[in-house]
Formats: sequence, C-alpha cells, structure tokens
Amino acid sequence: ISNNIAEGSGSNSKREFGYFLNIARRSTFENANILTILYRRSLISESELNMILSRLTTLCMKITALQRTLGTPTK
Repeated sequence: ISNNIAEGSGSNSKREFGYFLNIARRSTFENANILTILYRRSLISESELNMILSRLTTLCMKITALQRTLGTPTK
C-alpha cells in the first residue's frame, strides 16, 4: 500500500498519482482478504483481525479522501 502511494507521489500529474492511489486503495481490500485467511487458519486471533481490519478501513477512507481532494477518480 505504502509503496504504491510512494511511487505515485513521483508522478508527473494528478491523474497519474490518482492511478497509484487507486491501486493502493484496492490493496487495502486484498490485505483484508489475506487477514481473513490468516484468521481462518488460526494464525492470528479474532482481536488481531478486528484491530487490523479497523486500521485498513481507516486507511482506505483516508486514501479515498486524498483522491477526492486531488480531484482524481475514486473507482
């Protein structure tokens, strides 16, 4: 997630930066899926799952807010 944001920050345009922000936002959903798999395999606890999912939700909202501030598409 952070690598996509970092890579996008070196873009030459808001549109290109928005592209990388969109990838970063979608990566939050990928990470949520990975966490669910880890939980189902008993590799993390339910409290760890819920804590990290909450953080991912917050991060996703922040990325979306940045996209809106820049005027780049959020989908």
